Amino acid sequence: MGERVVPLGESDMEELIELERLCFAYHWTREQFAMGLERGVYKILGVRSQGLLAGYIAFSLIEDEMEILNLAVHPGLRRRGLGQSLLAGAFDICTGKGIAKSFLDVKVSNTAAIDLYRKFGYEQIGVRKRYYPDTKEDALLFRHDFKRD
Repeated sequence: MGERVVPLGESDMEELIELERLCFAYHWTREQFAMGLERGVYKILGVRSQGLLAGYIAFSLIEDEMEILNLAVHPGLRRRGLGQSLLAGAFDICTGKGIAKSFLDVKVSNTAAIDLYRKFGYEQIGVRKRYYPDTKEDALLFRHDFKRD
């Protein structure tokens, strides 16, 4: 691993949009990224490989909850621990801010992501039927409770 996870901002927008399109058929728009960043609605962390944006995680923090909105790794760079680094970076921020719990949803077919989330202690708490607009797949709902001192 060894790649550094860093906050992304307006200057990373082009690379972010390009990576988003590579990873998702139903992807966020420039406006969605810009609005979230400008208003501080969510945070985006990224990881670079050989100078290129290789992955990112977008998440919101509201009161004591974190919600993972998107986690994407370049298709050619998967299974190298980048998603794990991004998730660990988000968890570090949550721990520092006293976040109590985290939620996310994931396509039922995305076994790699499900395995990653389970490795971090997420547990399935529900299902949203035919949730995803692109594939009409079910979304599995997951929750993680952060340990408190």
